[in-house]
Amino acid sequence: MVEQLGKWKYRPARDTVAGVEAVTTLLVEAAVADGGTTVSVHLSDQDGRACILALSHRTNLITGVDDAGGEVLHQITAHRPVTGCGTDTGPDGRRIWAVVEL
Repeated sequence: MVEQLGKWKYRPARDTVAGVEAVTTLLVEAAVADGGTTVSVHLSDQDGRACILALSHRTNLITGVDDAGGEVLHQITAHRPVTGCGTDTGPDGRRIWAVVEL
């Protein structure tokens, strides 16, 4: 994530880099915990913010936030550069994301 942000000419501060790395790990771990066969991670940027999204690719999940999902969201928002996060479930699996101020 950090390497791609650099390619996009973002030069985040050291503590922001640490936050991006920690949040990315939390997102991926949450997607892996769903038990799907594949996990994909997506990155987008707009107006000095990055959106990092992990998709579990596990179908037939129950919609809504469970206790574990809610705990992950609290862990994500504990990182200073995070300005928002969320999760939802669709036909392609659970999406969990965080928006980070760069």
